[in-house]
Amino acid sequence: MMADRKKEAREKFLLGGLVFKAGLTKTDRAFLLGGLIELAGVVPGSPEHRRLRDIGAQAFRAPSPKRLSSPIAEPRE
Repeated sequence: MMADRKKEAREKFLLGGLVFKAGLTKTDRAFLLGGLIELAGVVPGSPEHRRLRDIGAQAFRAPSPKRLSSPIAEPRE
């Protein structure tokens, strides 16, 4: 049980790192979730999937995030 929790925590940490790497740490969470839901619908192996994967692979090779914040900010209340 403890090993499962540790594995899940590590996975969440790594996923958060992807948000940072993409420069989306200041992005509205609903916008970010909507984008992820759209990505979930991309057919694996499709041209769009390959295009996005290539962009991601290139970003992993980059030494640091291109942006530290997104131009899309949290909505003001």
